[in-house]
Amino acid sequence: MLQFQNLKARNTFALIILIFSSFGLYVQLSRFGYTVPLHLIPDVFCLKGCSSSEPLHPVTPDDTFLDDRGAVSKLFNSENFDENKVSVLVEKSKFKLTVFFDGEPIRSYPMVLGGNPSGDKSKEGDRKTPEGIFSIQDMYPHPEWSIFFWLDYPTPESWRKHLKAKWNGEIGWFDRVGSEIGIHGVPAGADSWIDAGTNWTWGCVSLKNEDIEELDRIVQVGTLVEIIP
Repeated sequence: MLQFQNLKARNTFALIILIFSSFGLYVQLSRFGYTVPLHLIPDVFCLKGCSSSEPLHPVTPDDTFLDDRGAVSKLFNSENFDENKVSVLVEKSKFKLTVFFDGEPIRSYPMVLGGNPSGDKSKEGDRKTPEGIFSIQDMYPHPEWSIFFWLDYPTPESWRKHLKAKWNGEIGWFDRVGSEIGIHGVPAGADSWIDAGTNWTWGCVSLKNEDIEELDRIVQVGTLVEIIP
């Protein structure tokens, strides 16, 4: 009887160790982008229902490029300015970033993307820019690229696309979803990369330094950024 109790206790202890070890391994795998973080599981797998992501902005005409350099200053100094009404539209195929205020476009900037600009991002290292609706989760000076607006990629929708690509055999099961996607400037003196349309990043959106610094005046943590093909 005593031996049975000891065996049962050892088995229980081993089970507890296994559970905690598995939990720790899962956390580490999610930290490095191999698995869905625990707090996102309900949203990724639609356990509470998946909300459809309706477009935030109207698509701008191809020949519309709002290049009024004073538009942002006028908006920033206006008594009606409210940072919560600012949003951003990135049109990848047009290489154009447009700032909207209260649903109206006010200023456009030329921009470039990663070395593989066509198509949606599905894994780390594909040098593609993700598509969808994101928000700025942090903003800080960058030692090489002026300013960095860090987006909240991967979102639950990003994870669903990533897992679907794995299931369909489009990417490997051990590919990571990727991270550190944002909007930033260029190295000092490299504004010509934007004029030349040089897609040099690993998936981020890149603007001229004077443009990212101007944009920095009116966006904030929480500003919505819509990225479309």
